[in-house]
Order: sequence, then structure tokens, then C-alpha cells
Amino acid sequence: MSNRSGPAFSGASDGPQVNPCVRLAVIGCGNPARCDDGVGIAVVQALRCFCPPDDVELVDAGTGGIEVLFRVRGAQRVVIVDACRSGSEPGAVFRLPAREAMTPVEHGYSLHGLRWDHALFAGSRMYGEAFADHTEVVLVEVQELGFGLDLSPRVRAAAAQVVEMLMPLMGQR
Repeated sequence: MSNRSGPAFSGASDGPQVNPCVRLAVIGCGNPARCDDGVGIAVVQALRCFCPPDDVELVDAGTGGIEVLFRVRGAQRVVIVDACRSGSEPGAVFRLPAREAMTPVEHGYSLHGLRWDHALFAGSRMYGEAFADHTEVVLVEVQELGFGLDLSPRVRAAAAQVVEMLMPLMGQR
């Protein structure tokens, strides 16, 4: 029998926990050593240059999705930025609610293989359907995913467009 009032209890009925000190979390995902796959990280790095206010978190989540799970649950509003490969023109920018980007987690994944889209799905299963209602996803179509540290010109331009899109959410400009 569990002690619901004890510190170890953290059931699904607890609902999403929001940290009122974090008004906005921008989470950049990807691998910056794989050219355009690093676009999410590049956006977060560019946003840091604008000295965000204290209630804005800029997170380099790399390729680990578990970080996304905790950050989504801990902020009032969340924007996840990542690369995608949909067959569209390189540099195309897509903005969608997180619910549309969730992907069921397949059995056998470890925490090291959990992507952000799996983390969103897992969070909705653990904490309820409304888990990611305050989250949106911005995806940038890639051109080059080989080894390298530079974004392709079209994806670099798209990253700048995403930065401009997110500045008003940060309270800048």
C-alpha cells in the first residue's frame, strides 16, 4: 500500500507540474556534429546571444529525449526545435502542436535511445493527455546530415527565421 502523502508518491493523478518561474523553455534538439541535424542547438545558441530574461530557459537537449520530458513538465510554455526529413524543400519550417508530433515508444528503448517525440508520448501516458498542451514543435527540413559542424546555407537561413519567430515569445523586440 502506498503512502499518498509521502515524498515518494508521484502518481499520474498528480498532473503536470509547472514551475511558475519558467515562463518559456526553448529546447534545442539534435546532433551538431551531423550538419543540419544541429539546427535546434544552433537556434538555442543564437537565442542566448540576446540575453534572455530570467524566466526563459534555453536548453541544449542534444539527442536525449528524457531531458525534454522533465522540461515540458516544468515550464509554463515550451517550444521544441529540431531538424526533420519529410521530403520538403531544405530550410522549410514547420510549426505544430506537440500532440501532432508525439510518437509511441517502442518496447526495448532505453533512456539513452528515447527521442523527444517518444518522451512527449510517454509523458502524456504518465501524466495525462494534457501533459504537452502547452508545448509546440518547430521543425526545420534538413539538406545535409553527413558529418560536419556547419549548417547548410538554406538551413542556416531557416534557423535565423526560427530565432526571429521565437524572439517575441522571449519578450524581446
